[in-house]
Amino acid sequence: MPSRPRIQATSVSLSTPHPRRLARFYADLLGVEVARSEGPREGEPAEAGWAQLRAAAGATGMTINLEWDPHFVRPVWPSTPGEQQPQAHLDLAVDDLEQAQAWALACGASTHPHQPQQDVRVMVDPDGHPFCLFTG
Repeated sequence: MPSRPRIQATSVSLSTPHPRRLARFYADLLGVEVARSEGPREGEPAEAGWAQLRAAAGATGMTINLEWDPHFVRPVWPSTPGEQQPQAHLDLAVDDLEQAQAWALACGASTHPHQPQQDVRVMVDPDGHPFCLFTG
């Protein structure tokens, strides 16, 4: 077997019908700037394009890419047979769960009705992607 080359996870990409709007939501939620943003290509609708969030210079954090998907279907969680299932979700570490939940709600998230753990809050972004706030 060959020796393992350097492989490092650097970013996560989320499909969305509104990449620049969803980038603004996550930028507000996480306290980062939208690092890059592009509008639609010729012939695409106004909501098309993509955006990218990155941690501030010198800070650690994963890059989040928001990519336009013309066939996006809002995911359903927990998974339901026959429904679009989430492909991934973000886990966000927080110091104060109640304060973080209130902030997420103020930014435009909603609290998911299904809460399987007491020390985690399952939230939903404006396009339906679940994300978890947790202490630890």
